[in-house]
Formats: sequence, structure tokens, C-alpha cells
Amino acid sequence: QVQLVESGGGLVQAGGSLRLSCAASGGTFSRLVMGWFRQAPGKERELVASISWSGGSTYYADSLKRRVTISRGNAKNTVYLQMNSLKPDDTAVYYCAADQRPFRSAARVDYWGQGTQVTVSS
Repeated sequence: QVQLVESGGGLVQAGGSLRLSCAASGGTFSRLVMGWFRQAPGKERELVASISWSGGSTYYADSLKRRVTISRGNAKNTVYLQMNSLKPDDTAVYYCAADQRPFRSAARVDYWGQGTQVTVSS
């Protein structure tokens, strides 16, 4: 069973940056596709970014690709999400996700973290 623990959320002013981290345990991290989703109140959970086992392939949501970067450190069993030029519309709970296969929707994900709140003030 894979456990995921996020950290790094918080309150930031518009235009600021945050770096989210997700530490994985209980599985073979280097064999997992990792990603970040977000969910704002009243909205569906949407994929922000994902990264392949090796880190050689990444996917970004079109609305975010110029402002976010996903990376992973397999030696540390950790995946990161660097977010820049944050906007109030980025306010949401951000969830770390993992699966043995690539995913684009929340329904395809087997493992979830508990989520970390990101709030962007105007």
C-alpha cells in the first residue's frame, strides 16, 4: 500500500510562488507515475501535472503549463510541484496522486495524499 504525504501549501499573495512536496512510502517509488491534482470548492478534481517513472516525460494542464513545473527525486521518494505567478483562481486543495499506469483523470488514480491547502490572496 502506497502512502503519500503532501507539504508546502499555505497562504501566498497573487504573483507569488510555492513549492509543494509529496513524500511517498510503502511502494516502489521508481515504478510509480506521480502527479498533482487540485480541487476548488464546488468544482471537480482536475489534473495539474504528472510525471513518468523516470521523470523523462511530463504532462501539464494547458491552463497551467507556463506557471508550474513537476519534478521527482527517486532517491528521496519525493515529487515536487513548483508553482509561480500564482493567481487567486489557483486557490484549491492540492492532492498528490500515484498509480502504476499513466493517468489523466482522478478516476484512474489508485493512491492519494490527504491534500494540502493553497490559498492565493488578491
